[in-house]
Amino acid sequence: MKLYDVRDDRFSVYGRIVEGYDFSGVIGLVAKMPVPEEVVYVASDPQLEALPVFGEFESRFYGQMPAQLGYCMGHNDRLNGLEYHRGSEVNIAVTDYVVIVGRQQDIEPDMRFDTNKAEAFYVTAGMAVEFYATTLHYCACHVSEGGYAHATFLPRGTNTDPDPAFRAVTEEDRLIQARNKWLIAHPEGGLGPEVPALLYGPNWTLADLEK
Repeated sequence: MKLYDVRDDRFSVYGRIVEGYDFSGVIGLVAKMPVPEEVVYVASDPQLEALPVFGEFESRFYGQMPAQLGYCMGHNDRLNGLEYHRGSEVNIAVTDYVVIVGRQQDIEPDMRFDTNKAEAFYVTAGMAVEFYATTLHYCACHVSEGGYAHATFLPRGTNTDPDPAFRAVTEEDRLIQARNKWLIAHPEGGLGPEVPALLYGPNWTLADLEK
């Protein structure tokens, strides 16, 4: 798999670089957090949401709709799964990282996805990157021994506990693993039996990437 810079024109179908906001306070706070060995995700962090840029971003970028700001960090070197949301996700890179993405339009009628259609992009620390609602993505991959870290904007409530009374009706419903979170696992991804293992093809790793 070829590795592209996120500023490459190929990324335009997946998202864009977000500019016009001062995320230095967000980056500074997350940079002080110790990066764990395992991947940790926090959907909503009160310290981050207390920063002035949170309200500005919620008002302007999300068009005055409720948003949340948390973070994701840890060590990971492979694909393992792909998810999508109804609404854009914006990651603010605290460290460099690699992200493997695909297009929701390439999910097959039986909800399977060929990982040979995925692409990998390098994101540099300090960048804010929007991933469109139709972009399949999952945990980033670290590019240094220290791991990776980024802050994450999403519509409010995303990735929180699902309604326990929810019952799937369609094939797509089976992918719902949390609120506003549709997730497909790779059979080698270790995400657990509750996540449909509908990715086929390579479970791409950092070692597979060609610069």
